[in-house]
Amino acid sequence: MKTCLTCSISYCEYDVRPHYKVKVLQRHTLIDVTAEFEGKRCHHSEEVLDIFCRTDLMPICRRCAQESHKGHDIILQTMQHAARQVREKEKEKNLKCVNIRKISCISEVQNFSYYTIELQMCGADENQDRGLPGTVVPPPGKIKFLSIKPNSVVLNWGCPTGVDGPMSFRVKWNSFQRMEEYIVIKGFHRIEINNLEIGQQYFFSVATEDKDGNRSEWVKESVFTAVPAPRHLTKEHSEATALSLKWTKGDKLEKIPHRYLITVTSPEKEPQAIHTEDCYKMFSDLEPDTDYTISVLTVLNSHYSEPVSTTIHTDPCLMEVLSQIGLEDQYENKLTPSTVLEINHNDTSESNLETAKSLPWAFLKKLMMLNANARSVKCLSCDMDSDKSNAINPLDLITALFLCSDSFFQQDIVQKMSLCQFAVPLLLPNSETREITMMLWAMREIVRTFRPSKEAFRKLNCEERLVHSDIPLVSFVRLGKMLSSKSEMLNKLLSNNQQQNDTFYHRHMVCGDVPRRISNGLVEISWYLPCGNRNIDIFTEPVAIANLRGDIRAFDKQFSFLCETSTAVYIFWDESEAGALKSLEGRVVKARVFLISSKKGKNFTLKMMTLEPSLKTTNLSKKKTDAELMKVIQESISKMLERCPDKVQLANLADKARCNGILVDEHTDECQSARKNVDKITTFIANTSEFKDEHLRSQGNIWKAISWLEKEWWRLRKVGNQNIENYRKSLEITEKKFRTKQHRFEMTAAMLGFLNGVSTSEVPRYYFLKWLEIDLDNLSRQQLSALQAQYKQKCLTFPKEKEQMEEIDKQMYACSLHLKHFFRECGQLYECASYLPEYSCQRKTMEQLPALCAQMLLDGFSIELVDGDAANIPMKWITEVLTELHNMMNSKSKLKVIAVIGAENSGKSTLLNTMFGVKFATSRGSCSRGAFIQLINVNIDVREELKCDCILIIDTEGLKPHQKAQEDHSHERDREVASLAVALSDATIVSVSRDNSREEDILNIVLHAFTRLKDVGNKPLCHFVHTNMSDMPPVERKERDQELVEQLNEMIQKDTNLTKANITKISDVMEFDPDFCSWYLPAVWSGTPPMAPFSVEYSETVYALKKQLIGDLKKCQERGDLTHFAGRIECFWKDL
Repeated sequence: MKTCLTCSISYCEYDVRPHYKVKVLQRHTLIDVTAEFEGKRCHHSEEVLDIFCRTDLMPICRRCAQESHKGHDIILQTMQHAARQVREKEKEKNLKCVNIRKISCISEVQNFSYYTIELQMCGADENQDRGLPGTVVPPPGKIKFLSIKPNSVVLNWGCPTGVDGPMSFRVKWNSFQRMEEYIVIKGFHRIEINNLEIGQQYFFSVATEDKDGNRSEWVKESVFTAVPAPRHLTKEHSEATALSLKWTKGDKLEKIPHRYLITVTSPEKEPQAIHTEDCYKMFSDLEPDTDYTISVLTVLNSHYSEPVSTTIHTDPCLMEVLSQIGLEDQYENKLTPSTVLEINHNDTSESNLETAKSLPWAFLKKLMMLNANARSVKCLSCDMDSDKSNAINPLDLITALFLCSDSFFQQDIVQKMSLCQFAVPLLLPNSETREITMMLWAMREIVRTFRPSKEAFRKLNCEERLVHSDIPLVSFVRLGKMLSSKSEMLNKLLSNNQQQNDTFYHRHMVCGDVPRRISNGLVEISWYLPCGNRNIDIFTEPVAIANLRGDIRAFDKQFSFLCETSTAVYIFWDESEAGALKSLEGRVVKARVFLISSKKGKNFTLKMMTLEPSLKTTNLSKKKTDAELMKVIQESISKMLERCPDKVQLANLADKARCNGILVDEHTDECQSARKNVDKITTFIANTSEFKDEHLRSQGNIWKAISWLEKEWWRLRKVGNQNIENYRKSLEITEKKFRTKQHRFEMTAAMLGFLNGVSTSEVPRYYFLKWLEIDLDNLSRQQLSALQAQYKQKCLTFPKEKEQMEEIDKQMYACSLHLKHFFRECGQLYECASYLPEYSCQRKTMEQLPALCAQMLLDGFSIELVDGDAANIPMKWITEVLTELHNMMNSKSKLKVIAVIGAENSGKSTLLNTMFGVKFATSRGSCSRGAFIQLINVNIDVREELKCDCILIIDTEGLKPHQKAQEDHSHERDREVASLAVALSDATIVSVSRDNSREEDILNIVLHAFTRLKDVGNKPLCHFVHTNMSDMPPVERKERDQELVEQLNEMIQKDTNLTKANITKISDVMEFDPDFCSWYLPAVWSGTPPMAPFSVEYSETVYALKKQLIGDLKKCQERGDLTHFAGRIECFWKDL
């Protein structure tokens, strides 16, 4: 007897012959089993070795089979040997005969039906040798198994050829563990054999017999009985990175040894196989927010059951990430602008980033100061952790911050990211809720200036709010895994030789190789905007670039949205994942689709692709490197832009987002209600100048006349020979007449709508103010852009035509319409109502307005302190607003004041915005008039150290050179505003530009402002900031500082009025140390706008200045709270 280890079957000498003749079978390994145990006994029990263990490849006795070899694959060697050592005729003498109980009517047997046949054992077949010699009986057809169950099989066979009428068939079967059995049936071609053993191989043979007992050749086939599958597969536990399953044994397997094979599959991962003998399994180190398909099979005698499968989605790990970075509380209690911008211990002292919990605040601190290195923050523990288990991918950090911020702070984050040339979220995933949100509201504040090819000839710029710009969208996605970085290649696509921007964060940047946990599915967007210089511009027309993070197969909603909204979609695909392309076939795509294939990150091929009705590709170009590929894609996009592709406005894509199951951030009841309230106001605005005359009447010429009367009451410039008391009484009477005239103005519908909007609760009020601010800016922009272009053209071509330039300047102010005009109107309504009787209903209504304006200051908006158009302060209004603010702060309003003064267009507002993250209006061709204030809270932890509860920032109108000031009659207003700012401040920043031709005039005004304070004994700290000085070496800076001090001292000595007042040097009027209080700021932009990011050097220099200022404020003495500050405003203004 021979056992084939390759086939795992034992053969007699007759059946083993093919293993010696067939070439393929000659390679198999044969063992002479009988030779191993003949004449031998077990050395344990001294019993005969009549069993062979195929698991351990050794002969064993029956006792060992039940003990140490229990459950192994064994063969009864003596039985098999005896049965297979004789000829077939001789073997049949030892077979047991099985009779079948007759069926009453054979004709009733139906096709394709199962019949259970009882077997009756009856000894040897006495007629088995009957038959006529030489008779050939046709064999039956091939055996087929119709049903295979653990304990039974149903087999059938084809009819013998050339035979009519019913035939008899002899069916025999055996296994390695059971003796051969047979049955003879007549007229049937199908039979069910029962009482078989589970998971065993059975050998079936069927032969045709005629009535004379002649038998055909045997038709043979083997089959394994089925292995019962596991039952009741259920999930016991699941979390972000682990899950557990349990199940019960298959039917009738309780006493049979067996094992289980578990397979685990997930997207973008290789399948994993696990063996176990338990009915329970814990899986760990899983990817969060991922679908895992887990199959369990029973394994018996090296054969498997049918799999039992389940698909489980691991929990998102959002809360785990938020806990790691210290934002778990902010998921419910969102970050707001006021809480993030408050002064805290990070502003008062240096602190290292020890743990991941410090990362969000470090990132926001840098981002709010427009530091383009903000995404590269990392903690010390990340540096020491070689496996980066404590590290976090910056994209996860940004995603977490957006999910933990309110709608208004999201706007701030997006605006700052855009200025740093970072890509911003278009579609934001939430792994906790599995929702995707289109960040339309968050992007509404992005306003950029660029020069497309159609305007390049006229050298005119376009200033647009990007969500309303008609710009083609080009999307980049990936299918499967990629060896090269898609985002890094996109950065090369958007960069030229002179300007390299890391717009999209990628794996080769700090912590970019840390696995993403919550940002997969994020779609970022950035814009390429031309500057009009063909030597620099990559594209001559603007284009939006979208980038999907993750495999498109896992993020179908995002991919479908991009396919519907994009002009073109570029799909990166590695050819090693050939099957991945099938997932795209038949997809309906409106965009042109390009396939970028590569082989392990090399040898790129750009192909045009069609997806329906079948997938087809057409090669367009082959390149060896990604740099060459990017040039081809640049050319591809440029040609597309030349053909005037379909353009989209992001603001119009909200409906398509909803159709794809994507939420839209501004589709909330509060936001939409505020939108409708603003629409009721803007419907009245056809022309901004006319709207102000008709709907904001109290602040026009009548307010300017009142302002002149109020100032004349103190100045007495027109008193002449009149009695002063009588003259002042006449001024008061005239002012009262003007106030009466103001009172007669009826409240307009626009102002009623405004008052209703600001009288709502916090969130609707904020939405209302933001919508109104956005809409007013949009309405003003078209008229202002044209006038600004004219003004710039006049300055370049006809600089001496002052009258025309002055006229354009007046038109620009007339067309300007902003929130300040509505609050200016509120101030005038309040001032006018103060002349009404105390019991007047209108007066009581107007008395609620200061509280609304005070709340606006708390919300982070700036308000107007000095009306630049009227050159006056509505004193009652400002005093009451500050008093209400004091009350809202629970009388904890001790404050310190920082003011900035300096030359026009010297970047004062930009400096304050960068330093404190505030949002003073920046110049767009001409300077803001007057002075504005904004409040910054001080964290309770550092209030004692700073000796204040808040810091008030004063931004002032730019100072003009003497000649220009004389032309527009603003020289007096310049001096008054500058002097007031200095008088109110604890620390003053003086901004001077590099233009020396006008510096002396500016310094003269600055010096005048500081010397006015000599009488009141106030001597503030002073920091001089020199702008656009990046190329000045330290030695030259020191010389310039010395020259500045000498110049100021010389100006003092030339002024006889100052010398009479005992002012002989600069230190008599200000605290100024050139070594610590002189700053040189580089250019704001690092390159050529609009694609240039904010300068890192500028941001870091401003941060150093901020630290110095905070240190200065610690040394300043306390000067009271907001009510005292209101009194100082009135006192100083009257004195001025």
